[in-house]
Amino acid sequence: MKSKERVLTTLANQEADRVPVNYSANGGIDKRLKKHFGLNTNDHEGLLQALGVDFRGIGARYTGPKLHKDIPERGVSVNNWGIHTRWIEHDTGGYEDFCDFPLRDADAEIIANWPMPAPTDYDYSTICQSCRHMNEYAIYVGNAGLGDIINSNGMLRGMEQTLVDLITEEPAGILLAKRRTEINLEITRRTLEAAKGGVDFMWMGEDLGTQIAPIIGLDLYRRVIRPLHQQFIDLAKSFDLPVMIHTCGSSSWAYEDFIEMGINAVDTLQPEATNMAPEYLKKNFGGRLAFHGCISTAGPVAKGTVEETIEYCSNTLDIMMPRGGYCFAPTHALQDNSPTDNVVAMYDTAREHGKY
Repeated sequence: MKSKERVLTTLANQEADRVPVNYSANGGIDKRLKKHFGLNTNDHEGLLQALGVDFRGIGARYTGPKLHKDIPERGVSVNNWGIHTRWIEHDTGGYEDFCDFPLRDADAEIIANWPMPAPTDYDYSTICQSCRHMNEYAIYVGNAGLGDIINSNGMLRGMEQTLVDLITEEPAGILLAKRRTEINLEITRRTLEAAKGGVDFMWMGEDLGTQIAPIIGLDLYRRVIRPLHQQFIDLAKSFDLPVMIHTCGSSSWAYEDFIEMGINAVDTLQPEATNMAPEYLKKNFGGRLAFHGCISTAGPVAKGTVEETIEYCSNTLDIMMPRGGYCFAPTHALQDNSPTDNVVAMYDTAREHGKY
């Protein structure tokens, strides 16, 4: 099978020729992997091919004005949604840390006038050509954050205020969620129209769990967040596309709702979290949802030996492969503390042990 057929077969909960493979990584390990394979630091496509990755993403490029000023004297970058981040170094690399939360105390009037990207300020002209160029791969629109409410609202209002907003249905917080949803929905619609049938599935997301429990209750999810998520799912279905949703932490409590809503696959699947072990997921949702993830970025890949990594990945494949419906991928971006040899062994195992 080509990658496109392999992924679509798997998302339909059927066995392909082998398990599809996906990749996500922080900058440090990404550079080391490219060096390992003798690639230039900007040769992302070369790395995907070296690892046997079956997925490719497309998106429209923003061409409008910069809407919010950076704060260089504090080392703060501000994107076009007004989200503030600063680079934090650690022993093995670094990460962008969210800070300031400029809308934490904003009322509905401020949020209604807060500058946000306009769907007309994106260039959709190259979408169709990109789809044709990557036609043998499974092409997705969106990403693990498309349509999310808690995370992205939290980046602007802080997590505490965001959760208070949801519980109380605070007008300012709800308006922020609805504005972002409306804009991202229209950008996605225009992207799908420009693709002219070249997209294979939609990828969206919402972090719903901690390591030990849900972040919010099911009643709150159904009342406030589910209607917003449903708009993205309905858009995908209008283009006859499957939908995969990213959910961090203990999130299987929402999977029955996902099935009702028309979601086809779930992503991340942190095996350490409550009710997220591969055996639990396969037993309770296998055949009704496809799975993407399960390879922990905090387990043997990061902390073990090559042999332990191979054993861990092989065991996960043994559990998740039967009757199809499993895509091999890290639970999150591979972290900079992951040894290069472990990550290479991880993908070698997927190719060799993941055959049907």
